[in-house]
Amino acid sequence: MRVNRVVLVVDTSVAVDAWEALFRAQVSVLRQLSTEFPTTEISFTEYDVLFNLSRAPERSLRIRDLIPHLLLSQPSVSRLLERLATRGLVTKQTDPTDARGTIVTLTDEGHTLFRRVAVAHADSISRRVGGSLDADELAQLTALCRKLRDGAS
Repeated sequence: MRVNRVVLVVDTSVAVDAWEALFRAQVSVLRQLSTEFPTTEISFTEYDVLFNLSRAPERSLRIRDLIPHLLLSQPSVSRLLERLATRGLVTKQTDPTDARGTIVTLTDEGHTLFRRVAVAHADSISRRVGGSLDADELAQLTALCRKLRDGAS
């Protein structure tokens, strides 16, 4: 089956300006959220791993399926997962369908920690993002970001 894809051609300077605005906004928001991160029990990056696992079916993902959701290299993810496993926040096991792969699962202890931190972190996100945009703008931002993400696939 052939899929026709419409490609929009936009003035390069307009696209670059939009990218710069998006990138600078992301950096600014991430810096503030990192500064306000509500705990020292886990890092902002460790939280991101727990967040992604909490949303996965059965709170489990193969490492190769987790990596694209994180802003870390594969070796960094492996070291981070080892630290989380040592602390009992995740478990790692060989994939029974492919011995070359490893499945990471969020433990009950990891999920409890994630949920506790997520509540306070959501308040910070709400103040920073929700305090700058109204409900319609937030919906539009969500739609635009999803469209950008899906177009990059």
